[in-house]
Amino acid sequence: MNEIGIDVMAGDGGYEVGYLGAAIRASMKRDGKRFWAGDNISDYVNQADTAKLIEEATTAFEGVLDALLIDRENDPNSRGTARRLAKMYFQEIMAGRYDPEPDATAFPNDSADRYEGMLVVRSELRSMCSHHHQPVSGVAYIGIIAANKLIGLSKYTRIAQWCARRGTLQEELCNDIAREIMRATDSEDVAVYIQATHGCCENRGIMAHSSLTQTTVLRGRFMDDQSTKKEFFDNIKLQQEFAPR
Repeated sequence: MNEIGIDVMAGDGGYEVGYLGAAIRASMKRDGKRFWAGDNISDYVNQADTAKLIEEATTAFEGVLDALLIDRENDPNSRGTARRLAKMYFQEIMAGRYDPEPDATAFPNDSADRYEGMLVVRSELRSMCSHHHQPVSGVAYIGIIAANKLIGLSKYTRIAQWCARRGTLQEELCNDIAREIMRATDSEDVAVYIQATHGCCENRGIMAHSSLTQTTVLRGRFMDDQSTKKEFFDNIKLQQEFAPR
């Protein structure tokens, strides 16, 4: 029995008995909860847990640095690196796994003069490739035909960034953003277009510094109606023309 009252079996995926991470992992496995790099597991991790998980991850990263034969005790540039890595993963580049979904307060759009047009929001994204843990940097263009409720403009970006701050693939991220926007707005007519550069292509492998990846997910009228699809991509072109350089 560990400190949060969950039995942890020795040898469970390489975790030691008594570790909070091992207890949470065992609980998710017992519940059949998937915990892939791109999954949100905030139902199992609260803020009070994070400090302890960071300490455990620091110890693990110290082991990685030792395995890489880096003198983290005497090298001033590597001293404290393990803790910086642990905090970065939990609090920044993978925070979308551990944080609950941002509150997207909705406003009714059901009056006589309701808005029935298209909205296109440009959102900057930072994510991480789950294959090599390299940075992914780009923008998402989110299109929506308004339904019976609207959310604040900043909430589109907050939702997109919450989905992005995990280990994921761009194709999966496009789907995730579309699904969460549909859920927040009750609209079945949603489109997401992402263009991004990937560190796994730029910093290793083919070393392609001019590489750009584009993905598109179309739902409802964006898929079925050609004029709606054209309006969406025309809006993207206009936004790209006037985007800050």
